[in-house]
Amino acid sequence: MKNEYLATYSDQVALVTGAGRGIGRAVALALAATGRYVYINYRTNEAAAKKTLEDIQAVCGKDQGNWQVGTGWQGRAELLCFDVSDQAQCEDAIKTIIQRHGKIDILVNNAGIKDDKLMVMMKKNSWESVINTNLTGFYNVTRLAVKNMIKNRSGRVVNITSASGQIGVAGQVNYCASKAGLVGATKALAKEVASRDITVNAVAPGFIETDMVDGLALDDIVNSIPSKRVGKPEEVAAAVVFLCSGEASYITGQVLGVNGGIC
Repeated sequence: MKNEYLATYSDQVALVTGAGRGIGRAVALALAATGRYVYINYRTNEAAAKKTLEDIQAVCGKDQGNWQVGTGWQGRAELLCFDVSDQAQCEDAIKTIIQRHGKIDILVNNAGIKDDKLMVMMKKNSWESVINTNLTGFYNVTRLAVKNMIKNRSGRVVNITSASGQIGVAGQVNYCASKAGLVGATKALAKEVASRDITVNAVAPGFIETDMVDGLALDDIVNSIPSKRVGKPEEVAAAVVFLCSGEASYITGQVLGVNGGIC
């Protein structure tokens, strides 16, 4: 990776929610590898978030092409603890970023939870906790970030939704509702801000090697996937990085499936 390529994005600031593990971690690493300054959001698992930060710093300390990143770029990431379902915490976090950098160029809404139960067995708190994190969390963070992007007349928003929100999965009515809601929100917001050079897209992973698939019968699942395997977080991250690039400036309001052909 050469200096010229990294310099293309070196002045950009990115916020990745839920970046301690899984897809969020892979996205944070991939964005940092392009030279962007990355905020690693987490809610409770500080140890996992620190591991993401340490891995970014380790990579930035290596000789990449003709450029010693460690001489000027090591540590171009930091932790930012807040709960996306808490509006006040989100306001404080976004203000912190803007006060330090004056802008947010990229927002990746990845933070999400699941609480699987059949609908007839689902308590209200199971419904509300998933909706509040996965969908209202999008509102809490994105509204404020997009205000800044509108001011700067530039920005990229990528929402991590799910194939589950497109095809429906038994036992995941709350989760599917939240992810389907993100798809609608993505398309509507894209229309609102397109004239300001802000793109809003979604990436819809299928079954990916993260703790979200722990406890599932993967052998049966793999048989249902045309590609006959589960995906890797890095494959989702590659799609996100593309949508954040200059090459994707005419792509907005779209849902990019990374699912092995399952839908």
